[in-house]
Amino acid sequence: MNYSASPNEKAITAGELNRSHIGHTISFQSNDFTVVFGRIAGIARTDVQVYLSLDGVSGGTHLKDEYDLPVGQEVYLQLDPLSGAGKALSDAEKTIKEKLDDIVRNLRDREQKASSE
Repeated sequence: MNYSASPNEKAITAGELNRSHIGHTISFQSNDFTVVFGRIAGIARTDVQVYLSLDGVSGGTHLKDEYDLPVGQEVYLQLDPLSGAGKALSDAEKTIKEKLDDIVRNLRDREQKASSE
């Protein structure tokens, strides 16, 4: 199995995880047959390993809530919908401002043509 990110996930390496990621939803392939989805409860790190404690994973016969990952392993963080929405709104604001500036410019051009005739 080769798991890759869904459109609403961002790929980073396990070594990039830090305290700001606690509470985020994460997914990763823990072995050749298993993909893990959970919420980061804690992170510990050495030079070569990242140790994750997850909420919402344990309790099944094959599921555990702690994983040891190499620092270079790709993990996938769910994108923050609020920051995505903020960027979309900012982009929309910029587009609207550009359109309004074009309309104002066109109106001024028309007024100048009308007054010169």
